[in-house]
Amino acid sequence: MSEPPFRPREKLFEKQKYFQSIHKHTYLKGPYDKITSVAIPLALAGTAIVLIGRGIYNMSRGIGKKE
Repeated sequence: MSEPPFRPREKLFEKQKYFQSIHKHTYLKGPYDKITSVAIPLALAGTAIVLIGRGIYNMSRGIGKKE
């Protein structure tokens, strides 16, 4: 028993030609790859920097200490 493929072969060949013709890095070839490879890490790094800065500010001022 053989089941049909998920996509027709013609569509697969079109996608292969498209991705092989793009001269970008492998991790940036897809339509949503910039979101997962660039935006999310930048957002995490930015959040970490803000939280570290806030912690240093609070420690230098003596704010938010537990009694």
